[in-house]
Amino acid sequence: MALDFTAIDFETANGFRGSPCSVGLVKVRGGRAVERAHWLMRPPAGHDRFDPRNVAIHGIRPQDVEQAPRFAELFPEVGGFIGDDVLVAHNAAFDLGVIRSALEVSGMGAPAYDYACTVILSRRTYDLPSHSLPFAAQAAGVPLERHHDASEDAAACAGILVDIAARHGATDIDGLYATLGLALPRQPAFVPGVDEVSAATARALGGGSAPDRSGRTRTTASGPLGAGRAWAPWPQEGANPPANERADPSHPLYGHRIVFTGALGMTRAEAKSRSAELGAQPASSVTRATTILVVGDGFTATDLTAGRVTTKARRALELRARGQHVEVLSEGEFLQMLGGRWPARSA
Repeated sequence: MALDFTAIDFETANGFRGSPCSVGLVKVRGGRAVERAHWLMRPPAGHDRFDPRNVAIHGIRPQDVEQAPRFAELFPEVGGFIGDDVLVAHNAAFDLGVIRSALEVSGMGAPAYDYACTVILSRRTYDLPSHSLPFAAQAAGVPLERHHDASEDAAACAGILVDIAARHGATDIDGLYATLGLALPRQPAFVPGVDEVSAATARALGGGSAPDRSGRTRTTASGPLGAGRAWAPWPQEGANPPANERADPSHPLYGHRIVFTGALGMTRAEAKSRSAELGAQPASSVTRATTILVVGDGFTATDLTAGRVTTKARRALELRARGQHVEVLSEGEFLQMLGGRWPARSA
């Protein structure tokens, strides 16, 4: 079999992952990019507010898409481009979630997709302080000049997958996952009126509380946690909830020991709770057991090379220098791994 797949990247208008405003796709055949596509779009009606935080990331403004088709109008063309390919994305749970949630709120069915995540594969291949797209692209020798341009990000993701497959001697994605002892993930199909909508969509449509994978019920952003919350100037560590043993093992946070530093856009307790739901074990300090450090206060992965780091981040880098595998994430990368939902606060 050949190394055939379609790489995909979405940009969203706001913190709800079902608000796509741009998509980039790259079709790969035999390990070579053979076709690219890029569309701007209006997010589904009722979910098309542009959050300044998102605009600051990707630069797409409401007026840029006002003449563009809605996602629901455009998806047949997007879906046709993908066909029966395995979808590949950097933090694939987010991009696959965009398709699912945007179709759910549009009242449309969603096809099933096998998918590969280059964050997961990067962690199994490269020794990096951060497995964000720019760092992984550099390790793969792939150019990335306009990060957060969906077309450029999809192309970089495609190049990363091709490089990782070559390093492991794999000739197709199934073989690559098998070599690494992983099962290729699959997002199931969705039939409106038959299947329950995803948790992210349920929150966007009705708010309140939604069950997580462990069966517990948690309060969501439109419920009490999101109403009139006071943001502490410096976060309190609080308790470290146990990792959810029933979480999805394919999620990029699953099985990691995670520590937080700096002020996030949510309370430290909420960050710990949401990461624990996804199978990570929160902790309060950086130790030899730490595998992920999430840094707030506007940190980006490129700050690592500029030396703008907190004490915990500096400790993590020291441990890396001694051979420990620990990764540093920005809050934005962490939020994408949570499904892209920004905390409920004023922009």
